[in-house]
Amino acid sequence: MSRTKNRPLVRGLITPRGALLFAVISAAAGTAALYYGVNPTVASLAAFNIFLYAGVYTPLKRISVLNTWAGALVGGIPPIMGWAAAAGQTATGSGDWKELLLGYENLGGWLLAALLVAWQFPHFMALSWGIRHEYKAAGYKMLAWVNPGRNGRVALRYSLAMLPICVGLCATGVTEWTFAAASAPVNLWMVREAFRFWKYEGLKGSARGLFWASVWHLPAVMVLAMMEKKGMWQRIYKAVVGVPDDDEEWEEIEEDEVVKPALLSAQQ
Repeated sequence: MSRTKNRPLVRGLITPRGALLFAVISAAAGTAALYYGVNPTVASLAAFNIFLYAGVYTPLKRISVLNTWAGALVGGIPPIMGWAAAAGQTATGSGDWKELLLGYENLGGWLLAALLVAWQFPHFMALSWGIRHEYKAAGYKMLAWVNPGRNGRVALRYSLAMLPICVGLCATGVTEWTFAAASAPVNLWMVREAFRFWKYEGLKGSARGLFWASVWHLPAVMVLAMMEKKGMWQRIYKAVVGVPDDDEEWEEIEEDEVVKPALLSAQQ
């Protein structure tokens, strides 16, 4: 295929055995590093993602169009890994997977994962449409050629899903509510291009339009989310004007409660 013909394995620059050996060593070393350097939950998610990609998504390409859904899950797991890694630094309990992944306080991590999962559908549906004949010739079951009408509907459906997901990030305290307004134009741009893609079934430049919209959409939304992170600007303002955070104020109070009685005792 045109998009893979220059890869080292395809060109014979490395052998299949060498590629497999490198993959196994990398997977083992990476998972071990996450286990000992981060926490077991993150390492388990990483191991599961490797299995999902190599053991489910890849062979499923020749069997069913559901391979795209499996691939989307692969892309959604890294945000969950990042969330579990950060949550492990502030865990107050045992720090097991239940504490790091379950409960309302962790809903933000799942919403970030959902955003990545939803984004991949309009991106890949537009990408695969341009090379649908190559996928068909290679024997890969992709909606772009198996069911072009559904291909467009799926892209539109998941583009629409990103609007409530961004609102959910605000509701769960991951971002400020201003993020809902800031991300709306970018999300609506994606919806517009996805609607054109569905309406024209990839023709009249609609596939190219959706593809480039998806390319710019993800970094734009991620940057906006970082800029609108909950409480970030308040902390920046306090740091600039020299106002201590609430945690620092409590630390000072606790320190005074310990130090002052000790000084009084020493003076007596």
